Amino acid sequence: MPHYTAPTKDMAFVLHETLRISELSTRGYADLDADFTSAVLEEAGKLAMDVTAPLNPVGDEQGCTLENGVVRTPDGFKEAFETVAEGGWMGLDMPEEYGGQGMPYIVQTAVGEMFSSANMAFNMYQGLAHGAMSAIVAHGTDAQKQTYLPNMIAGKWGGTMNLTEPHCGTDLGLMRTKAAPQEDGSYKISGQKIWISAGEHDMVDNIVHLVLAKIPGEPDDIKGVSLFIVPKFLVNEDGSLGARNDLSCGGLEKKMGIHGNATCVMNYDGATGYLIGEKNKGMRAMFTMMNEARIGVGLQGYAQGVVAYQNAAAFAQDRLQGRDVTGAKAPEKPADPIIVHPDVRRNLMEQKAFVEGARAFTFWGATMIDQAVREDDAEAEAMISLLTPIIKGFLTDKGFETAVNAQQTLGGSGFTREWGLEQFVRDARITMIYEGTNGVQSLDLVGRKLGLNGGKTVMAFFELVKSFIKDNTEHEALNTHFLTPLKAASKDLQAAGMYFMQNGMKNPNNALSGSYDFMHLFGQVCMGLVWAKMGKAAYAALDAGASDTGFYEAKIATGKYYMARCLPITATHLARIESGADTVMALEAEQF
Repeated sequence: MPHYTAPTKDMAFVLHETLRISELSTRGYADLDADFTSAVLEEAGKLAMDVTAPLNPVGDEQGCTLENGVVRTPDGFKEAFETVAEGGWMGLDMPEEYGGQGMPYIVQTAVGEMFSSANMAFNMYQGLAHGAMSAIVAHGTDAQKQTYLPNMIAGKWGGTMNLTEPHCGTDLGLMRTKAAPQEDGSYKISGQKIWISAGEHDMVDNIVHLVLAKIPGEPDDIKGVSLFIVPKFLVNEDGSLGARNDLSCGGLEKKMGIHGNATCVMNYDGATGYLIGEKNKGMRAMFTMMNEARIGVGLQGYAQGVVAYQNAAAFAQDRLQGRDVTGAKAPEKPADPIIVHPDVRRNLMEQKAFVEGARAFTFWGATMIDQAVREDDAEAEAMISLLTPIIKGFLTDKGFETAVNAQQTLGGSGFTREWGLEQFVRDARITMIYEGTNGVQSLDLVGRKLGLNGGKTVMAFFELVKSFIKDNTEHEALNTHFLTPLKAASKDLQAAGMYFMQNGMKNPNNALSGSYDFMHLFGQVCMGLVWAKMGKAAYAALDAGASDTGFYEAKIATGKYYMARCLPITATHLARIESGADTVMALEAEQF
């Protein structure tokens, strides 16, 4: 039976010693002292460990069922959902005027990691509702906010985002769902959407669907897409629920993983909907949800790596097999625990270095979202826009790889359901696909994000790395083990960008064929940067006489591993990028 332990100590290290959040000028951050965040994280951790984690194998085994148009969730899910809602966790960072707690997004992010590690499928129900709430907060009218937000924040109503149709995924300009205008200002929504997470379930009284559709007579491409609020039950003027809307769940997908989450086919048969945001500006409003969702999916990817690593490390400490080549470490036992073997250590170090670096990277990104939203900081908004496809694409690729590595640590046991690792692998796999496949993320990064503000944003990133290195070179150990490898990796990233500039214009395929490697190269540099920052914080703690020397020494050792064994892969990515498009595009389509 798998287990999960909330990593609150490591989260506190990232928040308060690495990012030093309470010292940042962002509104609301001064209240985030160590005692306050510790209280929040401890309570969330207990909920994750005691309430939702035990339901993870239950949800995987039972899945969801569709009965007479109603989706039944696995045993215990409804009660757990009520517990989460009663604790106010649905609206942690939502506006207080609608019942939220008004905390910064960084707190939501830390709590979200624990909930995702404990039970990813379960957490998706509240995660989709959170995305819908964020879109209503950003683009809804005052009346729409008052109508929907209080009950969604209270966990009485759920929410979804409806984009994909059977014939179109990434190319949303091809969608066929229509929104016919009515005399009362509403619209009749007709069409079918697929792969709608939490599209129908039995844990809430109402579900607020946000649906992309085209208004007849408007441009028949992406420029003619609008966004609509389409509730499962219409809402009366007094806030009570009215008639059932003309929408239904037409089926449930049979999936590789996340069995506990209902992935629905949604049919809209002239359902009443209400325009949110401007007409023909649906993608602008939808991207409020999509960008949040992409960062959330990146978090899901590494969060599955976290719980997988925890179980792998525990197994390696307990499983007896063979003897240490340098001499028996447990002579009183018939064999040594497998953690004595160098290749098992390598595998575990790979996992540990990734999940701890990914946590710091994602938390750093969350602080930029807070800067952008709470301070209207355009530079922070541009930087997180640049990094979003990296957080989503790189962290989910490596998160899945980490889950596989953890499964490998268990040997044959990892292939059986009893130990839980194979579920983590299956659940992690979807993160590389939904909210835009990772190939799409790499194309977004190279094709759109590098050119943000005429290239000023990516140059600002390079300057950020350069400044950190310059400001800390006097620390000999940090410089040797962290800054020197970071400088080399940053040079590889700049060289890749220069290659795109020199060769991408005359043949765009030269850039696009290297986009996936570029996404990983950029991700490695980001991880190198946050590991250097963590290394600095750990050295400072030891120099100040911290009592828990073992924690900080382990942090430094893990960081050294990342810089020495993981970061040099940037040179390989650069070589692949500089090989150009010729080898990628060599075959004619019929030759595949």
